Amino acid sequence: MIPFNKPFLVGKETQYIEQAVKSGKISGDGSFTKKCQAFFETKFGFKKALLTTSCTDALEMTAMLMDIKPGDEVIVPSYTFVSTALAFARQGAKIVFADSRSDHPGIDEKSVENLITKKTKAIIIVHYAGVACDMDIIMDIADKHDLLVVEDAAQAIDSYYKDKPLGSIGHFGVFSFHETKNIISGEGGLITINDKKFIVRAEIIWEKGTNRSAFFKGEVDKYGWVDTGSSFLPSELIAAFLYAQLEHLQEIQKKRILLWNTYAEELASLQQKGKIIKPVFPEFATNNAHMFYIVVKNLKERDDLLKHLKNNGVHAVFHYLSLHKSKYYLQTIKGEVQNLPEADRYTECLIRLPLFYNLEEHQVRYIVQSINQFFK
Repeated sequence: MIPFNKPFLVGKETQYIEQAVKSGKISGDGSFTKKCQAFFETKFGFKKALLTTSCTDALEMTAMLMDIKPGDEVIVPSYTFVSTALAFARQGAKIVFADSRSDHPGIDEKSVENLITKKTKAIIIVHYAGVACDMDIIMDIADKHDLLVVEDAAQAIDSYYKDKPLGSIGHFGVFSFHETKNIISGEGGLITINDKKFIVRAEIIWEKGTNRSAFFKGEVDKYGWVDTGSSFLPSELIAAFLYAQLEHLQEIQKKRILLWNTYAEELASLQQKGKIIKPVFPEFATNNAHMFYIVVKNLKERDDLLKHLKNNGVHAVFHYLSLHKSKYYLQTIKGEVQNLPEADRYTECLIRLPLFYNLEEHQVRYIVQSINQFFK
């Protein structure tokens, strides 16, 4: 069986973990945490980067930083992972879902402005599959209506919008290092703060609502409880693993792009015949090879193809279930029924194919061969 995903070791992960243990400090905010954060700030120009235990935690930090309260409205794409909405729903916000684009599962940028009311406080966009949303449209809307923007870049490390790194354009960005991502640490995440006025408070929220960071910088003579917050810091063991991966970012990306391009070339004839739709890249977006997906014609065809691939030793998967139709949204928080046909189409018709560092080109060709057999 070719798995959908397989975690990988490409550098000095275990060596760095051992170094962290021998250093005598394995709790958060140690030397490896600082190295990782400096890497992101230097390479991608984020004004402030803070490691978190997950991308979910990073999103929850943004909700706290924006002072989201009951009665506030937050615009979120429906076709996304639950955390994108949950972080704000937990603060009491009303979630207003936006549809996907017809040519890409990402948010339909042109639909966003019609969803804004006097209660809207923030727009949360998702760079689905690492493909940039049109950030000029989003930021123009935000500026016009005095709204905050969070870039959910969970899948978008080393991906760009018009030469700008994703996660550096909105007021905040969030990333994931879950084992299915390009760069991994098992679990783990990152919040980027791109508006300087939020940096000091972000460090306080990150440190359980204390001004501990200011204390260690010598800015205060003692630290205490000064704000809300939580224990968002990952341990040094996670940071050590992550730093080893970051050292090999370009090597990892080179291999993933090779595999992605092999899929694209081998599946071109099926798209030409109208059997499938391959990923689309707007001219402003780069490809970080986070995932390769195909879109088929209907739910039955998707399920039949997944079964066919499984029978041929290939573990492919469908992806998100539209959040606007989820049981929790409709029944527990009494969300409004919305008609979002594109999000529903991707829910029913999108298939993710295996893509991970240790996958080989001949395995990609075998997967494509199996897909071709299905359509014959």
